Amino acid sequence: MPAILSRLELIKKSGRIVVKLGTAVLMRDEGGIALSRFYSFVEALSALQKSGKEVILVTSGAVGLGAQRLGYAGKPKLLPQKQACAAVGQGRLMALYSDAFERLGITAAQILLTEEDFSNRQRYLNLRGTLSELLCAGAIPIINENDSVSTAEIEPLKNAAEFKVNFGDNDKLSALVASKIEADLLLILTDVEGLYTADPRSAEGATLISVVDNITPEIEALAEGKPAAQSSKVGRGGMKTKLGAARIATQSGCATIIAGGKLTNVIDRIFAGEELGTLFVAHPILSGKQKWIAFATTVKAAVVVNEGAQNALMHRKASLLPAGVTEVRGSFDRGDVVSVMDTAGTEFARGIVNYSSSEAKKISGLHSNIINEVIESRNYDALITRDNIAFLES
Repeated sequence: MPAILSRLELIKKSGRIVVKLGTAVLMRDEGGIALSRFYSFVEALSALQKSGKEVILVTSGAVGLGAQRLGYAGKPKLLPQKQACAAVGQGRLMALYSDAFERLGITAAQILLTEEDFSNRQRYLNLRGTLSELLCAGAIPIINENDSVSTAEIEPLKNAAEFKVNFGDNDKLSALVASKIEADLLLILTDVEGLYTADPRSAEGATLISVVDNITPEIEALAEGKPAAQSSKVGRGGMKTKLGAARIATQSGCATIIAGGKLTNVIDRIFAGEELGTLFVAHPILSGKQKWIAFATTVKAAVVVNEGAQNALMHRKASLLPAGVTEVRGSFDRGDVVSVMDTAGTEFARGIVNYSSSEAKKISGLHSNIINEVIESRNYDALITRDNIAFLES
């Protein structure tokens, strides 16, 4: 009972909501939009907006619709095919939403985003202004990645361990949007009903976890070990990506619910207080600038630090001095965001660097007093100053 009351109270207080609809709940297995479910979602979102809540929709489905229209027998595999399908499908997808919302007296606005819209700090800040204006005007922003020109989602790059794209699926994109606009609730609707204690398809007695207070390694293991039961057949992200999205959102102060999008009237039922799906409790620990450093930027390089430097950073509110750096990985310029790793290669923080990678290699392991002797244009004593560091929750 306390969990239900807590959830109901959360629902009542949530004024700004981001809803993510995955391909698996929008599309039929044989292809094409599941129209009855689609219109049910539109009606539910319209009702939320008319009740006084601000609603933003992050939607998948463009590639699937395009593949159907272009006559592909199955899911396209080559990048040009995926981009061509996205170019055809996005217009069809938006036309469906625009027409459906218009019939209910609501204006739908299309926003297509790329990796650069988050990695570039100014464009990241501009996005908030656009979304805020649309919400003030009573429109529902409908967001998707611009797959026809961007490859961050449909063709992730994994050439190096330190390369971490800011979003590689619409689950994480929805969390970044929720973080950016300071949403109260992120609702991810997928083809499974939430996070289970075990694989419900093979383990007798597997139960749905109603509330997750913290995303611990044990919680992450529940998703990583269930690819058959907790990943989509037609979508890009399984339960692991959804937990990643929940982590971003909850650290940004936004509660998250992962629930089954194929349940009848699922949105209406959740906002009536019914205990569906898994609720992830919010733990706001990052400022606006720290959110951008930690989550919104694509990280292409890293610095490895010794135990003394890690301890000073995490427990003594110190800056990262060159003396604590043992290795520089990848290439970066002054002002870029890089990963900060421990001696085992585990990322525990990210930060904006005051020196380029070539300069960092020259001063690594050295005392700050002799930076002038090594670098012609001295910037700061620290490689990363304290106010430009964001710690990642383990």
